[in-house]
Amino acid sequence: MVAVEPDQVRRVAVVGAGVIGGGWALHYLRMGLDVDVYDPAPQARRDLLGMLEDTWPLLERMGLRPGASPARIVLHENMEAAVGPADLVQENSPEDGALKRRVLADIDRAARPDAVIASSTSGFAMTMLQADCARPERCVVGHPFNPPYLIPLVEVVGGERTDPAAVEWLAAFYAAAGKRPLRLTRELPGFVGNRLQEAMWREALHMVANGEATVEEIDESIAYGPGLRWAQMGPCLTFHLAGGSGGMAHMLDHFGAALLEPWTRLAAPPLTPELRERMVDGCLREADGRPVAELERTRDEFLAELLLLVERFGVGPAVRPEARSLLTLPSDDL
Repeated sequence: MVAVEPDQVRRVAVVGAGVIGGGWALHYLRMGLDVDVYDPAPQARRDLLGMLEDTWPLLERMGLRPGASPARIVLHENMEAAVGPADLVQENSPEDGALKRRVLADIDRAARPDAVIASSTSGFAMTMLQADCARPERCVVGHPFNPPYLIPLVEVVGGERTDPAAVEWLAAFYAAAGKRPLRLTRELPGFVGNRLQEAMWREALHMVANGEATVEEIDESIAYGPGLRWAQMGPCLTFHLAGGSGGMAHMLDHFGAALLEPWTRLAAPPLTPELRERMVDGCLREADGRPVAELERTRDEFLAELLLLVERFGVGPAVRPEARSLLTLPSDDL
């Protein structure tokens, strides 16, 4: 179905250049690919070029693939010009189901018949999104985590009409392009990572709404507690260690009864004006006058160095040699 081997892709198209689409564009540029971008928003060009200027020095420090250059990006005035030559199209339109379904159909009409189309949707099923496409077999979910130019994980899953070969191709492409593809066993709303994030997010909103905890307490409890462990081995393996030498079996036998305690609430609380105000005010207190752009720079510097530690001490499958070479910062930056 696909004319180009996953590790031979040279040109990708990015449709939608907001936070996620712009992040994908930066990542693909770092991988030495030609990147064509289309976004109809008036400010899209300015915002993307600003993101590129601000972030490229960090990407240089992290390591660039041969041929990587900001000059390899082209912003187009129409979708057809952007997606026509691409081996892969990465869709990043707003998270509106009807809109994304229309955009995917438009991409499907404009893209080469042998190009794979990946959607960055954070929760919609590909079965729904591909419904209006003439070639639904080449449409696959490729859900990244923000920022895509730093966070390795991308969840990959097809829909009911997706050719399994397209799923395999996309996973192989992401692996060759320095990502860590997670092939999902089945299509499910919200995928895996977002469902776990959402459960914690709902509980955080409940605690703030009920006056049980502040925004600052919630963030500190994770950033300096479980979050440090999760960066290395995830929640399940973390609890496996909590069982001591008996592992998960002992942990479940010993603490299983606590699962019946009514500690958490899975239903989301009403987003009242009062709750909204508490969340906004709490985040502004934490930011302490620092604008979002400054916090993003701090986040990126932290993640760049954290990735080195994850590679060094991670307990999952080994990082491929080609990806490892891209996680090297100069020694004076550590």
